[in-house]
Amino acid sequence: MRRLSLSARLALLFAACTAVVSLFAGVLFSRASDAHFIELDQQLLDGKLIALRSVLQDVTEARDFARYQARLQDELSHQPDLALRIIGSDGRLWFDSAPALPASLPSEAGLHNLNLNSAAYRIYSAPLKPGQTDSPQLALLLNITHHQHFLQRMQHLIWLTVGLSALATALLGAWAARSGLRPLRRMSAVAAGVSASSLTQRLPQEQMPVELADLASSFNAMLGRLEESFQRLSAFSADIAHELRTPLSNLLTHTQVTLTRPRAIEDYREALHSNLEELQWMAQLVNDMLYLAKADHGLLTPKCEALELAEETDMLLEFYGPLAEDANVSLSREGHAGFIGDRSMLRRALSNLLDNALRFTPPGGSVQLRISDSLQVLNLSIENSGEGIAREVLPRLFDRFYRVDPARREGSSEHAGLGLAITQSIIRAHGGQIRCESEAGWTRFVIELPSKR
Repeated sequence: MRRLSLSARLALLFAACTAVVSLFAGVLFSRASDAHFIELDQQLLDGKLIALRSVLQDVTEARDFARYQARLQDELSHQPDLALRIIGSDGRLWFDSAPALPASLPSEAGLHNLNLNSAAYRIYSAPLKPGQTDSPQLALLLNITHHQHFLQRMQHLIWLTVGLSALATALLGAWAARSGLRPLRRMSAVAAGVSASSLTQRLPQEQMPVELADLASSFNAMLGRLEESFQRLSAFSADIAHELRTPLSNLLTHTQVTLTRPRAIEDYREALHSNLEELQWMAQLVNDMLYLAKADHGLLTPKCEALELAEETDMLLEFYGPLAEDANVSLSREGHAGFIGDRSMLRRALSNLLDNALRFTPPGGSVQLRISDSLQVLNLSIENSGEGIAREVLPRLFDRFYRVDPARREGSSEHAGLGLAITQSIIRAHGGQIRCESEAGWTRFVIELPSKR
């Protein structure tokens, strides 16, 4: 079966609620009316009982009743729907103005109901002389058929009202639900229009109801993330093609030139060595991209090794010492801390940062590595002097294939722009974060790792 729409569900819910409320109100009104009629009948019968007792106060035996019968008939004539039956203390019937009714009636004192064919009666039984055990018994019979007809008509009206109100509420509820759900249809239309070539559409949050404002905000944020991810994916594909095009062209050209004529063995060996350098760079590029793909899918699982960061960084500084000496750049380290992580991964991340720092530090400058540890965070920063990085460029430093220098050195077999992206992936795999701060005269990369004392 086809599932009901949200509008239909709301309409049926409104109709059901209205029907229940109307039915409950109708039942209460019906019972209140019934109780009101009983109260009116009780008052009427109490008044008649007082009058009859006044008329028959001197009657003690059946022979005394004859001279009061005329007055009794006159009293009953004022109430056509009222009948009277008198039974003596010996059980004999003294008087009966309703012979068509059953001979046996409720004898207990109080108010009783009697349904006979299409008629209904209210019977009020009471002694003629209260307090006397041998008192004759009076039975007042009030015809309440018109009351019952009124209550039946009211019940029919209640059922009709319940049905009509439920139908009207269902129709109005469907209209109200359809109007109220218009923002959802607008959201659905926007979602249907989203495609790879159309990711710029957004929902107007200011026009959304309060209940849907957060959903619209989340939806717009999702579209923004999709647009950003798609743009990055497109740029990533273009960057891969850009990086591989030049070395492949070099390989093809160099190989074709080499094969244009017979050459000496040494020439072929030299050509193969040249091609090998390009192939090694391409292989490293592919390995780096695979490494980043593993990081994107959460497949980087660092080993848990107890490390002393001061020792690890000193080894790296010793490795880069000759290069720094040739560039007339000083290297230094301050602080120490212990950490549990993957030695090879952290060395790779720090090597990328040190390599960048040395490349962009002018002669006579310095590269400083600082380590500090607190109860919650372990901070490790690499700072170098030199020309700062523009503020608008900082958010893109960790993008793949992004280089601050717009002049992309095509065909270069190093610095493809993946180092910082790999570094960020390694730091995140260890549960940390990395950021770059730069002002005129210095640049600092700050790594924050969870302290594991």
